[in-house]
Parts: sequence; C-alpha cells; structure tokens
Amino acid sequence: FYLLFQGLRQISRRTISTASRRQFENRVPEKQKFFQEDNGIPVYLKGGVMDSLLYRLTMGLTGLGTAYVVYELLVASMPKKQK
Repeated sequence: FYLLFQGLRQISRRTISTASRRQFENRVPEKQKFFQEDNGIPVYLKGGVMDSLLYRLTMGLTGLGTAYVVYELLVASMPKKQK
C-alpha cells in the first residue's frame, strides 16, 4: 500500500510540475475584437455554422414544445363525453 501511495505522489508531482511549463497563447483579445465588431450579426450567431445550427434547433424545439403545450391545454379544456 505504501509503494502505491508513493507512486501516486510521484505521478501527481510530475504532472503538476510539467503542466506549469506549457504556455498557451492568450487569444482572448482577438476573440473580444471579433465578437464586439459591429457587423450586423447578433453575438449568438457570430461563432459560425455551429452557432446557427444550434440556434435553429433551439428555436424549432421551442416552437414544437409551445405547440404541444397549447394542444394539451385544448384537450384538457374539452369535457369528456359520458357514456
């Protein structure tokens, strides 16, 4: 058990120490410029084709859900025939 614990400690130390060496380029300023650009496109569609597809899917599901709720309300409001 002690050897297993020692091994896990070494792995965690190695991971932590090597992770700090990796440096990533800060691309936030260029993303901010892109999304704040006034080009007439809404911010929720500026991400490209995937944003457009997700938007259309969301609007379609919202429309279908609304129609289904209205249908169920109409069915619930009608009295059932008694035999």
